[in-house]
Amino acid sequence: MGARRRLLWLALKMDFLTILTLGIYRFWMKTRLRRWYWSAIRPGGHPLEYLGDPFEKLLGFLIAVVILAFYVGIVNLLLVFASFSLFQSNTAAYVASFIGVIPLWFYASYRARRYVLGRTRWRGIRLGVDPGAWGYAGRALVHWAVTLISLGLLWPRMTFMLEKYRAERSWYGTARIEQGGSWTMLYRAALPVLPVLAMLAIAALCFFTGNIGTAIGIAVLAGAAGIYAAVHYNVVSWKMLMDHKSAAGLGLRANPSPLRVFGIYIVGYITTIIVVAIPAALLTLPLLALQTSSTGGSMELPFSASAISALPEAVLIALTALCYFALFLLWGALRHAFVTMPLLRHYAETLTITGADALKGISQRARDEFSEAEGFAEALDLGAAI
Repeated sequence: MGARRRLLWLALKMDFLTILTLGIYRFWMKTRLRRWYWSAIRPGGHPLEYLGDPFEKLLGFLIAVVILAFYVGIVNLLLVFASFSLFQSNTAAYVASFIGVIPLWFYASYRARRYVLGRTRWRGIRLGVDPGAWGYAGRALVHWAVTLISLGLLWPRMTFMLEKYRAERSWYGTARIEQGGSWTMLYRAALPVLPVLAMLAIAALCFFTGNIGTAIGIAVLAGAAGIYAAVHYNVVSWKMLMDHKSAAGLGLRANPSPLRVFGIYIVGYITTIIVVAIPAALLTLPLLALQTSSTGGSMELPFSASAISALPEAVLIALTALCYFALFLLWGALRHAFVTMPLLRHYAETLTITGADALKGISQRARDEFSEAEGFAEALDLGAAI
């Protein structure tokens, strides 16, 4: 509980400074939080170290914004012009613009991983990832297309192939990581999907035979089971992939519990939503009072909101802003304390390293000079995760 309180206070303080600086402080916030998480993970009693620089993140973000601004301002303008010329509508332009951003998402996620691992050390040895962001983006597009064509049947193949590409370009010092196993082994992780599909089929049958209430009930159960199936697949596939990784004699053994992870998500998000609901409810009072003042007092208000409506309009606006920003403060901090930290702790506690004698033969690698940091991931809102 002590660690959770410290993290909660740290996250609240960092979120407050981020809001106070209109988002600029988030690069320092993420760096500070990562250092806290990394130092708490201690394989073999040796803590991880995070050496990321917030100035690198800020510079990378600004570079990415300039490039994306060119895309939005010039490329989109040309797409809209072509769409109106050919189809007398801008719908085609929006579709083409969205499709054009998809490769950048994959590109950004790979570069973010490269930066984070390149700024991580364990036992004084750096981790690292080889360049290959565009190669990853191209493969991701192909694998996603094949998966969609197969109606999701080849999802395990996509999971394995993309992880293999990322893993085999990753290093611990001078030891290259190898991804063993095969993609077919991941079908075992997807077994809970079968009863979900069966329930959906029964719900559809009930619906078409006129049993609407029964169909809705079964569909709700299928939705809950589907959430667990997704968590189960992510956890078990991660375990299988970790168990088949090796690097110069080093190996990994993972044993996370899907039920435990599912429980962390459910309890953590329910707790977060309940606590955040308090400022959310309070936010309605000054909003109602502001609405009443703008309509000349013609609305009927509950007693609490009626009392607030007597305050000056400037005070009402300040109260509204305070409650609004409190939502973001609490949501971010509580999610760290009740979701992110318990998840990382569970994964760390159930992961062991084998073949530790091989560490003697691993030496330091050169620092990855990666000036853009996570800029594209930040600009595309893919870099919010720790």
